[in-house]
Amino acid sequence: MKFQRHNAIRELVAHSLVANQDELRRKLRRRGFEVTQATLSRDIHELRLSKGPAGYALPAAASAGETAIDDGPPSVAEVLESFGLRVRQAMNQVIISTVMGGAQPVAAALDHEEWPTVLGTIAGDDTVLVICTDPRRAAEVESRLRAMLES
Repeated sequence: MKFQRHNAIRELVAHSLVANQDELRRKLRRRGFEVTQATLSRDIHELRLSKGPAGYALPAAASAGETAIDDGPPSVAEVLESFGLRVRQAMNQVIISTVMGGAQPVAAALDHEEWPTVLGTIAGDDTVLVICTDPRRAAEVESRLRAMLES
């Protein structure tokens, strides 16, 4: 289902003006794909769509007809760039504040990268709890995430 949805998104963006996520969601619904805002945000990042004055556009390689080789999920840095707001440490935990609906993609990216100092994540709607092995490691994770947010 995800593969077909991604193909539909690529086709919509390549052949029509898509100004915002709500418009893309409506166009997908007309094609039989019911998606939430969080799912659509993940799809947009996985497909590496860019948004400019003319709406969403495919990455340069895909629009030039080349095959994209990187089919993996977005990195923690990429997801934080889009969704991250703040990072704080509390004992052996790191709390990441995100925009509404942004916690799930951030937690998924962290889980996927399998940092050895991160035992696991719990995501709400706009907050991710990152559980680290100890307070010193949590400080390292906070510093690393903060650097990504500030870059």
